[in-house]
Amino acid sequence: MKQIEKIAAGAGYTCISVGKMAELSEHVLELGPEVKIPGKVFAGAAAGTTGAELSFQSFPVGGQTGFLHTHRTHEELYFFLSGEGQMQVDGDIIPVAEGSVVRVAPAPKRSVRNTGDEPLVMLCIQYKEASFTAEDATDGEILAEPVVW
Repeated sequence: MKQIEKIAAGAGYTCISVGKMAELSEHVLELGPEVKIPGKVFAGAAAGTTGAELSFQSFPVGGQTGFLHTHRTHEELYFFLSGEGQMQVDGDIIPVAEGSVVRVAPAPKRSVRNTGDEPLVMLCIQYKEASFTAEDATDGEILAEPVVW
């Protein structure tokens, strides 16, 4: 089973690698002795995130989530990185492919499946609904320091 690799860390950052997207299928998420999800890896804890969780998942040709799920308080953003498939949200079937981004509020039932002829790879970011404010949108600050490589 593939593991997350820590590349570097400092006082205010962490760099990890989940490996090549083509090798995501080597990860296995174990949710219990009888629930194993091949091709899925949660990376937030390894990266040291404090406001969101993130996971990568690769669905083989014909693969799917295999279940519907909801959340109590977390919204999710699904970024489709390669392949093509469908996302089901409250019974609506949405075509997805490389470049698609789908936001799902906590309550809707959701699932994903690969309908293409290559792996469907996605990144999912999960965070508390309604936690980003207008003030947060202006949080960035461009510094007057030169970049020295």
